[in-house]
Amino acid sequence: MVNFGKRLMADQLEEWREYYINYKMMKKKVKQYVQQTQTGGKNREQVLKEFSRVLDDQIEKIVLFLLQQQGHLASRIKNLGEQHAALMEQSDLSQICQLREAYREVGYDLVKLLKFLDMNATGIRKILKKFDKRFGYKFTDYYVSTRANHPYSQLQQIFKQVGVVAVVGALSRNLAYLQDHRGSFSSIYDHPSITFKDPVIEQINHSVQKLTHSTNFLQFLGQHALIVPGDMQSGSDLVDDQSYNFLSLLLNLVNTFLYMVNTYIIVPTADDYSVSLGAAATVCGVIIGSMAVAQIFSSVYFSAWSNKSYFRPLVFSSIMLFLGNLLYALAYDLNSLTVLIVGRLMCGLGSARAVNRRYISDCVPLKTRLQASAGFVSASALGMACGPALAGLLQTELRIYGLTFNQNTLPGWVMCLAWLAYLFWLWISFKEPGHIATDNSVNTQSSDSAQQVSGNLEDGLGQPLLLDSKERHDEEGEDNDDNEEDPEESHKPATSLAAAYRLLTPSVKVQLLIYFMLKFAMEILLSESSVVTTFYFNWTTSTVAIFLAVLGLTVLPVNVIVGSYVTNLFQDRQILVASEIMVLIGIVMSFCFTPQYSVPQYVMSALITFVFSEVLEGVNLSLLSRVMSSRLSRGTYNGGLLSTEAGTLARVAADMTITAAGYLGQSRLLNATLVPSLVICVASIVATFCTYNSLY
Repeated sequence: MVNFGKRLMADQLEEWREYYINYKMMKKKVKQYVQQTQTGGKNREQVLKEFSRVLDDQIEKIVLFLLQQQGHLASRIKNLGEQHAALMEQSDLSQICQLREAYREVGYDLVKLLKFLDMNATGIRKILKKFDKRFGYKFTDYYVSTRANHPYSQLQQIFKQVGVVAVVGALSRNLAYLQDHRGSFSSIYDHPSITFKDPVIEQINHSVQKLTHSTNFLQFLGQHALIVPGDMQSGSDLVDDQSYNFLSLLLNLVNTFLYMVNTYIIVPTADDYSVSLGAAATVCGVIIGSMAVAQIFSSVYFSAWSNKSYFRPLVFSSIMLFLGNLLYALAYDLNSLTVLIVGRLMCGLGSARAVNRRYISDCVPLKTRLQASAGFVSASALGMACGPALAGLLQTELRIYGLTFNQNTLPGWVMCLAWLAYLFWLWISFKEPGHIATDNSVNTQSSDSAQQVSGNLEDGLGQPLLLDSKERHDEEGEDNDDNEEDPEESHKPATSLAAAYRLLTPSVKVQLLIYFMLKFAMEILLSESSVVTTFYFNWTTSTVAIFLAVLGLTVLPVNVIVGSYVTNLFQDRQILVASEIMVLIGIVMSFCFTPQYSVPQYVMSALITFVFSEVLEGVNLSLLSRVMSSRLSRGTYNGGLLSTEAGTLARVAADMTITAAGYLGQSRLLNATLVPSLVICVASIVATFCTYNSLY
C-alpha cells in the first residue's frame, strides 16, 4: 500500500500543489533534529522552537490559501444571488435549472477545497505524531493547546471551519429556494427540523463531518459499542434507504435490551437461590459467571455467523435463551444446582451482541448509524438497570401444577415468556438485509466484503481529525511511513484470534487491559453486592435490587455530562487517566478497614467505582478505535469481538474470584475480592503512562 507521503503527492490538485503541506520536508526535518540531538548539536528546547516555527509557517500557508478560496466561493455565491434576484424581478423562470446547476458547481468546488483541507490536516496530525514518537516528548500537547486556544489561532481555521459552514449554509438556502423551479420554497431557517437534501449538499456535509468533529452525546455513546461513523467509501455506507429496515434494527436493539435484563435480573437473588439448593451463598459467583463463560465462545461463532445471516443467529439466540431460562426456573423444583448452571450456560451461548453490533455497522445507513449505535448502548444501560429492578418486584411465592414460583424462579419464568414473545415478533417482522440475501443466493461471501465500520473519534481541538481507513493503514505498527505494505495483506482481516492478537500494538494491549480492569471491577461490585450487603447491613432482596437499579440508571446521565461537555474540554487520554485514578480511589474506599463498615462508605465507594468505570469504558473504546489496526475493523475477528472477549474474560475471572474468596468466609469476602481489583487497576494505570504518547 502506498504510504501517506506518496499518496499526498499523487492526490494533490496540480493547480494547488504549492499550497499543500510540505510533508516530505517536514519528515526530513524530524530526522535531522533526531540526529542533531543525538550528536549534541542542538538541545531539545532549540529543536522544539525551530520545529514549531516550521510548522507554523506551513499552517499559515494553508490557512491563507483557504481563506482566499473561501472568498472566491463567497463571491460566486453573491453573484449568483444577484442573478437570481434579477430573474425573479423579470418573472423569468426558464433559467432556474441553469442557475441551480451553477450553485451546484460552487458546491463541487467546495468539496475539492474540503478534500484539500482534509489532506493537509492529516499531514499535520501525522507529522506531530511522528515527532512525538521520535523524541518521546509530548510536543503535540504543547503545540495544539498553545495554537488552538490563542485568540489569533490559525488551527481554528483548519479544525473548526466556521467560514466553510457559512458557505454550506448559503448554498443550502439558495438551492432550497430553487428546488421547485419557482423560487417560492420556504426558507430552511423557518423549518430547522427539516433537512434539505441535494446530492452536492449531502456530499459536502459528509466531508465536513469527516473532517471536523466536536464530540457530542450520541457520538460518545457510539464509542461504547465500537460503532461509529465510518468513512465515505466503506462498504456499509452503500446501504441505502430502500434496503434499510427499521423494524429489523429495532429487533436487534430489543435483543440487546433483553439480554442485559437476562444477565442482571438474577443478581439480587443468586445467593439465595444457591443456598436453597444446598450450596454456599458465594456460589452465586459461579451462577452469575457461567453465563459469561459461555459468552466467550458464543461471541466468536455469532460473529462468524453474521457473515452469512442475521436472522438465523437471532432465532438461535432466542431459542437458546428460552431454554436456558426454562432450566434456570425448573432447577428449584428439581433441586439441582447442575441444572441451574447448565441453564445459565445456555443463556450465555445465546448471547447475540456480536450480531447486534455487526448489524448496525453493516446494515444501517451512515446518516442514522450514529443514532442506532447510541441506541445500542442505551438499550444495554436500560437493560442493566431494569434487570435488578424487575427482580425486586418478583417477590410472589406460589405453586401451580407442582411448579414453584418465587423470587428465585420467577426471573427465569419471566424471561422465558419475554424470549418467546420476542421470537414470535422476530419471525414475523425481521427482514434479512439485501446484500446478505443476494450473497446467500449465489453462495458468495457476504459481510466480510462489506467493510465493517470502526470509525475514529477525535475530541475537541486537542484531537481534531478523523482518521480514514487509508490513514490507518499508514500507521499500522510503523513509525516510519517510508515503507510500503503489500496491498492484499494490508486489507486482509484477521482470520483467527491468534492472527488478531499479532496485530495488537502495545497501545492496543494497554486499552484491552484497561477494558479488562474496568469490567473486572464492575463485576466484582455487582455480583457480590447481595452477599456483602446482606452480611454487613442485612439488606433485603428488594433493597439490593433498588441499589443495583439506581447504579444502572446513572449510566445515561453520566454519559450526557461526559459526552456533551467533558470531552469537549479535555483530551480522551487525559479523561482516561483521571477515570482510572477515580476507579482506584473507589476500590480503595470499598475496603473494610474497621469493624463498623457503614452504608454511606459502601454506597459512595460503589457509586465512584461504577460511574467512573462507565466513563472509562466510553473513553477507552474511543481510543481503542483509533490505535488498533485497520485490519481489526472488519471480518469475524474484529476489534469489537476482541473488546467483548476481554470484557467477558474479566467477568468470568471476577465471578470465579468471588466463589474462591467465599472459602475464606463472608467476613473476609469483600477485602479478598477487592485485592485483585486493586492490583489490576494499579497495573493499568502504570501501563497507561508507559504508552501515553501514543494514545491519540
